[in-house]
Amino acid sequence: MTITLFGIPNCDTVKKARTWLAEHGHDVTFHDFKKQGVPRELLAAWLEQIDWETLVNRKGTTWRKLGDERKAEVVDKSSALELMLENPSVIKRPVLQGAGAVSVGFSPDHYAAKFAR
Repeated sequence: MTITLFGIPNCDTVKKARTWLAEHGHDVTFHDFKKQGVPRELLAAWLEQIDWETLVNRKGTTWRKLGDERKAEVVDKSSALELMLENPSVIKRPVLQGAGAVSVGFSPDHYAAKFAR
């Protein structure tokens, strides 16, 4: 089973997740979606498992810097997909894939439960 953690290396939450995974002996591939991007097919697959409103980080700097008109255009899964392809930094981080269902965000308790299976 290949486990991949998607995010941006300088994000504090991603750093915490990477540290937790390493401390608990999980071999994880890191995918920097700011440098490597996120393929449309992968984002579409995530959106089949995760609500678009969860996956789009509306509290982050990237969202806040968007114009009001652009923000108003994000109203459903399709428009959220296009926004995330244009601005991968607007994706809530980290995204963990390959350890059961795709998950977004990090908390030690959530990861402990996820890997206890």
